Amino acid sequence: MKHKVTIFSLLLLLILACREPFEPDIEPSDQNVLVVEGYLDSDGSPSILKLSFTSELDGPIQDNSGLLGASIFLESSSGNQFPLTEIGQGEYLHETDIPEVDTYRLRIFLRNGNSYTSEELRPIITPDIIDAGFVKNETGVEIFITTQGDENADNFLWTYEEAWAFRPAISSPFKYDPDVQDVVIRGDEERNDICYKVSPNSDLLLETSSRFEDQFVFRQSISQIEQGDEKLSVRYSILISQKALSEEDSEFWEILKKNTDDLGSIFSPLPSLIGGNISFDQDPSAPVIGQVSLGKVRQKRLFIDNREVIPWGLEEIPEYVGCFISQDTVFIESYPTKLQSGIILPVRPIIPEGGFNPIGYLTAPVNCVDCTRRGSNVPPEFWED
Repeated sequence: MKHKVTIFSLLLLLILACREPFEPDIEPSDQNVLVVEGYLDSDGSPSILKLSFTSELDGPIQDNSGLLGASIFLESSSGNQFPLTEIGQGEYLHETDIPEVDTYRLRIFLRNGNSYTSEELRPIITPDIIDAGFVKNETGVEIFITTQGDENADNFLWTYEEAWAFRPAISSPFKYDPDVQDVVIRGDEERNDICYKVSPNSDLLLETSSRFEDQFVFRQSISQIEQGDEKLSVRYSILISQKALSEEDSEFWEILKKNTDDLGSIFSPLPSLIGGNISFDQDPSAPVIGQVSLGKVRQKRLFIDNREVIPWGLEEIPEYVGCFISQDTVFIESYPTKLQSGIILPVRPIIPEGGFNPIGYLTAPVNCVDCTRRGSNVPPEFWED
């Protein structure tokens, strides 16, 4: 038996010794390739076109400063031009209602003189989202939508943006005011006991409606929020965008989904170059990555209250691990020395028996009390309570 184990160990070492790191042979022309990504809303709702450059798999992230100051516009077959507005970081905003009976080409002019043109784009009218809802399941809450394709819209891409309210580990309405050298109640604009986060999601959700009877897509899963997630600790909102795709768009996004599932983002280093509908004017044979789509986007916003999913045991939040209320009272005479730095905040008044005014406060670390360390105390414009 000992002899067999020895032989097996030697074979295993031999196999491992024969392995070599895989280093793909990437041509210089396949590096520093322009990446163009965007679904432009023909109805005028704000939509973003993103530009980037590819980088080597094991190299540094590419410098995208050359994408600043680009001139980008949609050009209709009737000769009209609809410019996009630069908003920074290689992103350009389109928010123009354009005629959907026309066809278009996207034109991109970089500062270095290079220019790019898309193939002809024909706006696709996306069907409405019939319903959006949620259901509590064994592992948390699933969010879904129902829709139906038609003869002009068979393939769908869904994206979404999340927002949620949350509270700190320890709530307190108090703050130290150095002007009066006393603890006072915070004003509404200074509240730090409830905050909000808004986060776009990069998941690529694709489906073909012709796979279903009458092209009726029933309860398409959009997102799963796991049990105990802070997102549903107070109130949660999700904005779901539904986008109809052409057959060519759908094929591009399927390939892109495979890449992004492996690497995390369209702007991550790509394991393989994929084409698209953008070409380099100065050299049409040069690689360009990107599939620009044009169509009417449909959206649905859903709100979920914590009381709709209870019981919802909140998991421990890393930022709040070790939070505590100190049992040492900070007395009035020590306010300037103990509270002025803001490292600790007053949270519990100490009022003597028969008294009315506090003689001091118990305190807690600021990161446990001030939720603005992790979000904004101003609700988003769309927020509803």
